[in-house]
Amino acid sequence: MPAPPPPSAPPPSAAVPGTVLDPSPTATIWIVDDHQLVASSLAGSLRAAGYRALCHPIRSAPDILAATMRSGAGLVLLDLELGRDGAGHRIDGVALVGPLRAAGRHVLALTDNTAPEEIGAALSAGAAGAIPKNAPFATLLTAVHGALTGRPVNSPAQRRHLIEQHERHQRAHHHLHDALAALTAREREVLELLAAGQRARTIAAHYVVSVATVRTQIRAVLTKMGVNSQLEAVALYSRYARPGR
Repeated sequence: MPAPPPPSAPPPSAAVPGTVLDPSPTATIWIVDDHQLVASSLAGSLRAAGYRALCHPIRSAPDILAATMRSGAGLVLLDLELGRDGAGHRIDGVALVGPLRAAGRHVLALTDNTAPEEIGAALSAGAAGAIPKNAPFATLLTAVHGALTGRPVNSPAQRRHLIEQHERHQRAHHHLHDALAALTAREREVLELLAAGQRARTIAAHYVVSVATVRTQIRAVLTKMGVNSQLEAVALYSRYARPGR
């Protein structure tokens, strides 16, 4: 199925239920983006539109949450692709949605080549909607106003489609997790070497065993993962389970 079109905001007249925040320009908007120039430029544009907009350098997930809580922001514009912290650990923007919502903040996700299932995960966690970072500023303003007044940012059909993408991804992830748990330690090692681009002959030389032995192990991996080829096995492993992803 082709990827859905970029999320877009509905006209301001669309009616929707939901918690209504202060829609006035006095509402505080907190911008969380790892590109400081983008964040400061967006903050300046929102201030010019009459909003109180704040941004803060990205250092770590706990730092983001602490700074956002101190700000008293009603709405957080959250980039879902936040890069890595000083220790090299990936900062997961989607994982911040739940804590922000639990603290009473509303969240509008900003996306930039973000996988549909990641956007769906943010929506499932409580984000009011998602807007691509290359959208016109007028579209962003409409989305901000919608999030502050409880109106929908994305159409119900698009929101449902993205959340379903996330749920399918989760099911596939759990299925693969169970399959990997069924692998022996050596089968898991063989899969990791295949994912690193190694061939059966090279793997056999590495373990000082016959190529036939390695091919038997590969067949066991394919059977347990429920796939028909090494290519499928490596693709699944790389997408859902490879360390660091």
